[in-house]
Amino acid sequence: MEITVKTAQQLRLTADEFELIEEKLKRTPNFTELCAFSGMWSEHCSYKNSIKWLKKLPRSGGRMLVAAGEENAGLMDMGNGFGVVFKIESHNHPSAIEPFQGAATGVGGIQRDIFTMGARPIASLNSLRFGNINDKKTQHLLSGVVKGIGHYGNCFGVPTVAGEVYFEDCYHTNPLVNAMSVGIMKAADMVSATAKGTGNPVIYVGSATGKDGIGGASFASADITHDSVQELPAVQVGDPFQEKKLLEACLEVLKTGAVVGMQDMGAAGIICSTAEMSAKGEVGMHIDLEKVPTRQQNMKAWELLLSESQERMLMVVEKGREAEVVAVFEKWDLSASTIGHVTDDGLLKFYMNGVLEAELPAYELVLGGGAPQYDRDYKEPAYFEKINDYSIDSVTDIDNIKSTAEAIITLPNIASKRWVYTQYDSMVGAANTSTNSPSDAAIVLAKGTNKALAITVDCNSRYVYANPYIGGMIAVAEAARNIVCSGGEPIGVTNCLNFGNPYDPEVYFQFVQAVSGMGDACKKFNTPVTGGNVSFYNQNPDGPVYPTPTIGMVGILEDVTQKMTLNFKNEGDQILLIGQQHNDISSSEYLHKIKGEKYSPAPYFNLEEEFSTQQFIASLIQQRKINSAHDLSEGGLVVALLESGFTGNKGFKVNPAVEIRNDAYWFGEAQGRIIISVDANIANEIKEAADKLNIACTLLGEVTPGNIEVAKENWGDINTWKSLYDTAIEQLIK
Repeated sequence: MEITVKTAQQLRLTADEFELIEEKLKRTPNFTELCAFSGMWSEHCSYKNSIKWLKKLPRSGGRMLVAAGEENAGLMDMGNGFGVVFKIESHNHPSAIEPFQGAATGVGGIQRDIFTMGARPIASLNSLRFGNINDKKTQHLLSGVVKGIGHYGNCFGVPTVAGEVYFEDCYHTNPLVNAMSVGIMKAADMVSATAKGTGNPVIYVGSATGKDGIGGASFASADITHDSVQELPAVQVGDPFQEKKLLEACLEVLKTGAVVGMQDMGAAGIICSTAEMSAKGEVGMHIDLEKVPTRQQNMKAWELLLSESQERMLMVVEKGREAEVVAVFEKWDLSASTIGHVTDDGLLKFYMNGVLEAELPAYELVLGGGAPQYDRDYKEPAYFEKINDYSIDSVTDIDNIKSTAEAIITLPNIASKRWVYTQYDSMVGAANTSTNSPSDAAIVLAKGTNKALAITVDCNSRYVYANPYIGGMIAVAEAARNIVCSGGEPIGVTNCLNFGNPYDPEVYFQFVQAVSGMGDACKKFNTPVTGGNVSFYNQNPDGPVYPTPTIGMVGILEDVTQKMTLNFKNEGDQILLIGQQHNDISSSEYLHKIKGEKYSPAPYFNLEEEFSTQQFIASLIQQRKINSAHDLSEGGLVVALLESGFTGNKGFKVNPAVEIRNDAYWFGEAQGRIIISVDANIANEIKEAADKLNIACTLLGEVTPGNIEVAKENWGDINTWKSLYDTAIEQLIK
């Protein structure tokens, strides 16, 4: 078979990249070798269009034990010899084509990134985006994705403790499915994804290889079109019970001390794991592909290299100790096959029945090695003109706060996602401490310590669309705010950067600005970025999705009794608003969904004010002076008050002096605001403390047994509002 530029282009490589490959090899590659470059140099594996900007993020400092990008996931210090391992990744394209398996294997893949480092996963989270909920296709995708996440997570035995679900028209063709996993371990026991030791055997463990998932990495590096359904084989098929056995076997085999290095076979399969482990250890590998366990006959070399079949690991073990390793996997009824050995020449040599099928320099294949790095052009999007033309004065203020609140509380982006989360097991393993007492972040016990983790995923993509730089900062700030309101100290970030086609200068502008904003906020909150995922090409013929830089953040509670919940506790408690009210309705659910205004700036945000407010709230929680804390986000003040009353069926009476527009006061989404409830006898003390720090503090009213009064109008009982909130989405998807 003659290999030409056209062959390369069919494999989603460019003409320039084909020429670069020929330069590096000093010859024309054969088809198998070209397939290897196609997978490894895809955006999904190489980050060739993003790495320049990712390097500008704060990637060390704080509690970091492993710098970003060095291992499969981030590792941060919990103290007392323990470490927390966490990462978030996307499975967007597979979920658009086959939502159940796409989402399920996304969950499985991110769990393997955690336990391949030697950590036991203890919590899962997810961030989901879909199109209009009234659309039948959206309902099909939503149902499939939720069932896939629930099936895999529930069977695997790791609780799903938190998440978010948004609905916007731009995600109609391209849903976003971002999965996060968190694990804990003794920090000294971390195993590296590094190959070393000439002659050490390379062992394949786990499920057999099939043709599912072939080309998945390059498939995820292209726009979704009407023809994408033809690429169904690029969607992997998962088996959570097999993964559960793989988890236990991997953690057990690490205790033998025989394992030199271990890596999950994720994107691009065997070629990726062999290349990355070899490049990191500055070694090579001799691999006999006929020794790879398969579940389909007569698989070709390139198919074996690129298959993304699930529940597989690659290990390098000490020579002479193979039997120990194999025995552990046989105990768990899993395959463990020696398929090659480590060499000292830096070359990956793949043989099939003694015939050399491919010979490739490992370093030239990988991110940080020979993979190309691009500096794309970018320009301000044309739609910014419409945003700049926006004026709040063109929007009519509301007269009836109650009727607007009834409409707001049933919007899909605000209403309860009970239909979703009841399909997830949040208590398996008895890790979650907050299911019955909700907090802004999930609180998960770190067994073996007296500590707990506060975990959240956050991003309002409409804010990022309106102003990518400010929106990127807000995503980080909101995540930190949720952790602080739950009693935790934010320590680190993992991100999943979902954008359109990077070759579109306006999309690339969104990416550059959002990453810059995230980086500046991470520096302020001392939450370095431990790693994550870039997902470009979330774009269809109608255009890109909203820029969606999802932030996964982890915090520490040194003492689990410091946990703070969001629900009102006691009748007569005073309700205080911490943070300044602003005459601002920009990019709010109210403005977008009730008033129909698509183009407006990002909501008010000031990084310094945000940080000061969070520090103040953290000090109040540490001093045990408040009874509840809940941040203001989508829907503004009214939604935060209602959500604070739902658990425990508490109402509220709030009649503050309103000196700005009604809609801005009650439904605006200006950032940096938190409502707290406190014992009546210390409300003045807290207000005086806030005044000394120049932090706005407003007495809104008090907690009631169940009745609601807003602006001297009787709104009835909290249970009536809870029913509206709880059933809105279920009514829409019947």
